[in-house]
Amino acid sequence: MSGFVDAVGVTHQPVAAAPRIVSLVPSITELLCDLGLSASLAGRTGFCIHPRETLRAVPKVGGTKDVDLEHVRALAPTHVIVNIDENTRETAEALAAFVPHVIVTHPLGPLDNPPLFRLLGGIFGRTAQAESLCRDFELALPAVRAHRDVERVLYLIWREPWMTVSRDTYIARMLALYGWQTWPADASVRYPALSLADSQGHVDRVLLSSEPYPFRERHLDEVRAALPGIPVTLIDGEMVSWYGSRAIRGLRYLDHYTADAVRTRISVHAD
Repeated sequence: MSGFVDAVGVTHQPVAAAPRIVSLVPSITELLCDLGLSASLAGRTGFCIHPRETLRAVPKVGGTKDVDLEHVRALAPTHVIVNIDENTRETAEALAAFVPHVIVTHPLGPLDNPPLFRLLGGIFGRTAQAESLCRDFELALPAVRAHRDVERVLYLIWREPWMTVSRDTYIARMLALYGWQTWPADASVRYPALSLADSQGHVDRVLLSSEPYPFRERHLDEVRAALPGIPVTLIDGEMVSWYGSRAIRGLRYLDHYTADAVRTRISVHAD
């Protein structure tokens, strides 16, 4: 059997016995549960919170960037799942010294989700469940392709300093499916800091994400004062930034969110 190739080119064979999985990626922890693998989870990070009730009994091994390696070792996993963006290379290399299989993931955009479903479904004997998720994902795409409105958006992820996302991110590619192009168009880093005033005249809309900074209603007026006349709204960051099975709900969420934004804009202009 040819096996399944992860993001760094390592081939993983399908499991031959019951696996013990430690997931260090919140969205993938959720995906594993949706693949029917919750009973195989031996550990997770403190940021792995969905599905909440299912994960209560799964031990925490630190955060995505500060993994307790000795705790992981004590859990004796057969597989650990990491992500290039969310976990450090040093952590992955340290894990490889005592974990039989370290699976590296790196989805760069929403269209990378079906291959991710098939990678994990294939390794862990959940091929049928993976194909079901692929079908659900494909069913959500026609609505995306129906969108033609192009807007320039400032997607804020942090405050003090204000930070946004470059177009070389999963978030930006998710929004681009709906014609929303993130600003700035060119950035030397993936998560640039900026002054709100610098975006005046360059953006049609500002989105305040619910994560990683917990933007709330009280922050809307602050941004509106800095950028008068530009619509400013809150957006569910999990629906935009989480890949895995959450991306299916994310596509549907953004379908409604962007449609509502267009209707609101048309209504305001009509008045």
